[in-house]
Amino acid sequence: MVNCIALVSNADIIAQLSAYIGEEPEVQLIGVFNNIKDAEKLSINNKKQIDLIFAEIGVSELDSLSFVKSLVNTPTVVFMSKDKTDAYEAIKFGAVDFLLEPLAYNDFKQATAKALVQLSKKQDEMLQQARSSKFVNNNKFIYIKSEYKIIRINLDQIKFIESMREYVRFHIENSRPIMSLLTIRAVENYLPKDRFMRVHRSYIVNLDKIELIERARIVFDGDTFIPISEQYKDKFQSFVDKNFAQ
Repeated sequence: MVNCIALVSNADIIAQLSAYIGEEPEVQLIGVFNNIKDAEKLSINNKKQIDLIFAEIGVSELDSLSFVKSLVNTPTVVFMSKDKTDAYEAIKFGAVDFLLEPLAYNDFKQATAKALVQLSKKQDEMLQQARSSKFVNNNKFIYIKSEYKIIRINLDQIKFIESMREYVRFHIENSRPIMSLLTIRAVENYLPKDRFMRVHRSYIVNLDKIELIERARIVFDGDTFIPISEQYKDKFQSFVDKNFAQ
């Protein structure tokens, strides 16, 4: 499923776009915004990867170009405008397509099809990168490949790492998660053992960030629960016992 957001100022276009996206079985609309501040909050706090953005261009209160540039993992973008001269700016930016408002359904369908093809190609390229890449680290930070970028992540900002099938997701303080096509075992091997611990086949946690443990689960941010599996239970309990105040 492709996660999509819309940056739109016009209420009629919001309704039209929402209805069109609702007809697309492969696309899930996870947010509609008429201002950049709320979109930025989603990009930081939302645990879902933003894959596709439909964004109005040339609207003063919607600086959509700057918002897209600020994202760590650049999504696929379809720009929209009531002014066809904005198409040049969209193409120069690298948008997959440009739609003229009001939106024609057939044009929307074609743009969405192009976006899905581009996203599929991105995933294939990410997979090839991961198969041939090295995971570089030291005791203060790590470098990982994510899409077309090499990203530095400070170890003390990692809360936990989650395995998501063929890739892993780094959950970072005050930032949106960062994905990389790596196995969780590879990540585990490169992280310092005194600071990070595997507690489940799908999770590694930063021991310095643990503030609450309940019912064999580690709780982050009040609503994210990391299970502690039987395989790692004794090792984790040993860590707790060593640091337990008596």
